[in-house]
Amino acid sequence: MNFEGLDPGLAEYAPAMHSALDPVLDAHLNPSLLQNVELDPEGVALEALPVQESVHIMEGVYSELHSVVAEVGVPVSVSHFDLHEEMLWVGSHGGHATSFFGPALERYSSFQVNGSDDIRQIQSLENGILFLTKNNLKYMARGGLIIFDYLLDESEDMHSLLLTDSSTLLVGGLQNHILEIDLNTVQETQKYAVETPGVTIMRQTNRFFFCGHTSGKVSLRDLRTFKVEHEFDAFSGSLSDFDVHGNLLAACGFSSRLTGLACDRFLKVYDLRMMRAITPLQVHVDPAFLRFIPTYTSRLAIISQSGQCQFCEPTGLANPADIFHVNPVGPLLMTFDVSASKQALAFGDSEGCVHLWTDSPEPSFNPYSRETEFALPCLVDSLPPLDWSQDLLPLSLIPVPLTTDTLLSDWPAANSAPAPRRAPPVDAEILRTMKKVGFIGYAPNPRTRLRNQIPYRLKESDSEFDSFSQVTESPIGREEEPHLHMVSKKYRKVTIKYSKLGLEDFDFKHYNKTLFAGLEPHIPNAYCNCMIQVLYFLEPVRCLIQNHLCQKEFCLACELGFLFHMLDLSRGDPCQGSNFLRAFRTIPEASALGLILADSDEASGKGNLARLIQRWNRFILTQLHQDMQELEVPQAYRGAGGSFCSSGDSVIGQLFSCEMENCSLCRCGSETVRASSTLLFTLSYPEDKTGKNCDFAQVLKRSICLEQNTQAWCDNCEKYQPTIQTRNIRHLPDILVINCEVNSLKEADFWRVQAEVAFKMAIKKRGGEISKNKEFALADWKELGSPEGMLMCPSIEELKNVWLPFSIRMKMTKNKGLDVCNWTDGDEMQWGPARAEEEHGVYVYDLMATVVHILDSRTGGSLVAHIKVGETYHQRKEVSEGVTHQQWYLFNDFLIEPIDKHEAVQFDMNWKVPAILYYIKRNLNSKYNLNIKNPIEASVLLAEASLARKQRKTHTTFIPLMLNEMPQVGDLVGLDAEFVTLNEEEAELRSDGTKSTIKPSQMSVARITCVRGQGPNEGIPFIDDYISTQEQVVDYLTQYSGIKPGDLDAKISSKHLTTLKSTYLKLRFLIDIGVKFVGHGLQKDFRVINLMVPKDQVLDTVYLFHMPRKRMISLRFLAWYFLDLKIQGETHDSIEDARTALQLYRKYLELSKNGTEPESFHKVLKGLYEKGRKMDWKVPEPEGQTSPKSAAVFSSVLAL
Repeated sequence: MNFEGLDPGLAEYAPAMHSALDPVLDAHLNPSLLQNVELDPEGVALEALPVQESVHIMEGVYSELHSVVAEVGVPVSVSHFDLHEEMLWVGSHGGHATSFFGPALERYSSFQVNGSDDIRQIQSLENGILFLTKNNLKYMARGGLIIFDYLLDESEDMHSLLLTDSSTLLVGGLQNHILEIDLNTVQETQKYAVETPGVTIMRQTNRFFFCGHTSGKVSLRDLRTFKVEHEFDAFSGSLSDFDVHGNLLAACGFSSRLTGLACDRFLKVYDLRMMRAITPLQVHVDPAFLRFIPTYTSRLAIISQSGQCQFCEPTGLANPADIFHVNPVGPLLMTFDVSASKQALAFGDSEGCVHLWTDSPEPSFNPYSRETEFALPCLVDSLPPLDWSQDLLPLSLIPVPLTTDTLLSDWPAANSAPAPRRAPPVDAEILRTMKKVGFIGYAPNPRTRLRNQIPYRLKESDSEFDSFSQVTESPIGREEEPHLHMVSKKYRKVTIKYSKLGLEDFDFKHYNKTLFAGLEPHIPNAYCNCMIQVLYFLEPVRCLIQNHLCQKEFCLACELGFLFHMLDLSRGDPCQGSNFLRAFRTIPEASALGLILADSDEASGKGNLARLIQRWNRFILTQLHQDMQELEVPQAYRGAGGSFCSSGDSVIGQLFSCEMENCSLCRCGSETVRASSTLLFTLSYPEDKTGKNCDFAQVLKRSICLEQNTQAWCDNCEKYQPTIQTRNIRHLPDILVINCEVNSLKEADFWRVQAEVAFKMAIKKRGGEISKNKEFALADWKELGSPEGMLMCPSIEELKNVWLPFSIRMKMTKNKGLDVCNWTDGDEMQWGPARAEEEHGVYVYDLMATVVHILDSRTGGSLVAHIKVGETYHQRKEVSEGVTHQQWYLFNDFLIEPIDKHEAVQFDMNWKVPAILYYIKRNLNSKYNLNIKNPIEASVLLAEASLARKQRKTHTTFIPLMLNEMPQVGDLVGLDAEFVTLNEEEAELRSDGTKSTIKPSQMSVARITCVRGQGPNEGIPFIDDYISTQEQVVDYLTQYSGIKPGDLDAKISSKHLTTLKSTYLKLRFLIDIGVKFVGHGLQKDFRVINLMVPKDQVLDTVYLFHMPRKRMISLRFLAWYFLDLKIQGETHDSIEDARTALQLYRKYLELSKNGTEPESFHKVLKGLYEKGRKMDWKVPEPEGQTSPKSAAVFSSVLAL
């Protein structure tokens, strides 16, 4: 309320006199308040003063029910009925808040909100109450606990607040701006400039924000932009109060007179439909407050400061008989409020009294109020007190039930003996970051445990390295396990949190600030995401796969090439391998090898991910090798030429294959030699070297040149005999792939011990020594890690848990032997960079990627990859010349983060276990032609046969493109797709009744339609493919898709049925040629089809006809409003939808003058939204079959 023009006597109330912290008898206190109040020498008892208990209330007529004192002598500044509970809140000029429960006004809580300023507005929320003072916004629980305290600028003078939704608040005052505050983050999100300063009252309807100004004006503002849409100049002096109901706005205020401001007895009433004033309403009281109290009619309650209240109709005449009087204790009424149920009125006066008027004896403040929580009563023990200092006091005074069992306090002596509790070990992170000052160490709190709380254990943990194959299924108690907090945050399993909008409001940029694309993990069998990234960042493999194209329906090489193309186009947005994984699930060998995980196993983490990804690694290399060899004609493979076009072997074989010579020697002396090849190697660990130093190169050589004793068939002996089998290498691969096979405690201990030995040797090389207890003084650590000891040497932390070399040197000897050794930067400096190539058969391999298994029983574990990304990838993403750097990155599904290179080879076996290693020959890319030629030709758009056996030409719904109709860059193509559901959505209901999506439904494209966007055949489809599927369809969504059971079955379908790959190639060709797609909701369509389309090639009518912060409008409503077409009657038809989207785009160009007049088009959108709200966004039912305009839209379609 605006207090200008009120009684000048109010100025005598100084804030210091109203402090509730030191209540004294106010000098202005009315003596009538002292009845039934006992005064003590120190002050006044601030108890409520209820009226007589027997009050007769006439039903339907407002009468006073109760009066209480909120704070003696301190004026009430604001009153507010709680919108959630049966409570009345009152704020005082001294900054004190008091709440009363129920119609009896029982005092519920009372607390100080501000020490000096008055409370100017109160707003109730679900979990607490908002209090606004001059420059402070405080959110407090109903009991008085502070939830947040938001301090505004000292120059602010706030008077009003408005809750626009559950989490957004507008705050206005005497300054020339209004603040928007987010209640979730407690931050200022927007500052709106106000042309007329002094906003003291704010209201809201579904059309406008209403702002009342001290100058007497009321401005109507847009809900989205907060711009002024209309303005009423209500009073010449000042505005006192106004209210809005339906299409009426009523205001009261002060007019300027010669002697100053005078209360105007004419209420200004405005019609919001015509935006003009109607006949003013003359009342018989001096209006200071007014509220609409709609029951059967739009009644207005007009209140004067002297206590007179009059009810009248805003469009009628005021009747003096409708006046009743409130009997304030003080001279003036200061505040007025109406309950949500309209059954109660609250008045606050200048002496601190609150008056409740109701129209029934037992009113309720809200239509549906929740129960109020009350403080538990103090339970007083009724037993007599005992004085323990008296030795002769009989303990029988305490009643104890008679029992024959042993009492709980009767413990045996063994259990009662004190035992000291062993102190827990100091967190390793604290020791790492500790700095010593004298003999005292200081370290930041790692916050891995609750403050001052340590888990109590009777037994020491058996082993930190529990198991590599199983994790506990129950999450209870996992927080107590000591090794769980070791998992770094970036290595933990990432999940997508779904909202009502699906993925649209999920912030992927928070997890990936690079321009490389992550992969989404919610698809079945997406555990292989890390390996897909490894193959993508192998430049020869990427180029080879993208140049490949064959006729097989489910070819993993083709699908992997399509996925690589998406990763190339993405600028940091995540992709999903749904089509690749769909083809992967159809391969019989994948199912036979156990690579297809059930959803339950994948969610619970029961599968051993380390073994699984190693089997998948072997399978994918073998499958890609076979796909390259199975091409029937050489022309089917459209390679880049050069080294990719060798005969007799696939390029995958050239890159990964290693020619081997296997020799079997029987004890009879006969020797059998056979040649073979392998695409990868598996590490074989020594049996007796667990505690000795063993280089990685030695283990690798032992694994490649394997020698073992086994039973084998001997042709000479003609029976199975013990034989010695040895394996020698003939040719080294360009890419060396190694499966680590760390699947048990034995192999894990071997890696751990070797890392410790390597760490000790690295320290000794620097001249340091390691104590037996493995603890270092701080000075020793700093000295060992200082640059004075060795130039450009890694730090101590970078040497921990490292056994794997970054480079290895391999040499073929003349006697078919193999020499392998670790190759370091020091060797590079000593021998020179070209030394390795000087001799024949000598190669240096650099580490390119490591795939690791993250052990985390809380999430079931996960797989991540460390990949060294080459300069060519940075050049493509950064679009700059001269980029030559390489960088290691962590790929954890859609989380991508640059890391230090030492992190890629550090394996803490407690939680980070190596699974796969990739080494590549140095300067490998220079040996291959890395050009990519798009293998998709225009012939994919020509006519093709249908898979359906029953389809006839009479059922054809489209005309394929002719050679002279081939699309060009910038051509328009109308697109629409229909989908079916393969897996239902997984969701759970929270305790508050809201739904939380755990896993979204899995959709599959069932029909794709493309129509011509220009030319003589504009609007005629050239693609209308139904997609055959071999997977089980859960829901055909016939009402929305038009797809019926049997339409996708080649045996009984009468549609033009084709494979997903065939239609995918058509769309890929259109994207690559540069056409522009026009459709409605294309973002979801492309996501389910699994296509990445540049944004400048998408014209989506959802966003063309959309205003920010407003709802999306359906195609059906847009077609009815703009085109007078009534579509989607019983089911959806993709031809109709695509054609309608094209027409809407033409209409958009017409209305916006090709985008040159956005202001005029904005007015069209406003009219669209107003019409939609009136129609409730529903299209009226058609009188006939179709709209009269729809028959003549495309005459050429009728000929079709």
